[in-house]
Amino acid sequence: MPQADRAPQTAFLNLPKAAEYLGISPNTLYVWRHRRQGPPSFRMGRRVMYRITTLDAWVQAQEQADSRSNPALNPLTQRAQRRTASPN
Repeated sequence: MPQADRAPQTAFLNLPKAAEYLGISPNTLYVWRHRRQGPPSFRMGRRVMYRITTLDAWVQAQEQADSRSNPALNPLTQRAQRRTASPN
């Protein structure tokens, strides 16, 4: 049975709260948004909002794109390629 004293969980965060959630400055998130580099956002009225599940997915994608976190991208595990003779 649900308890009445529990606060509802928030599904969305505004820009300052999203920056805090990610552990970065609001200015960094603002710049990423305008460069279209950061996590997906949308407008809810006048507010820029971020869905928490989208933030989590974006962080996971960043981890998978980093060779330090993804062994498949580690250049040290790649087989060396043979050099081809120059056309000279």
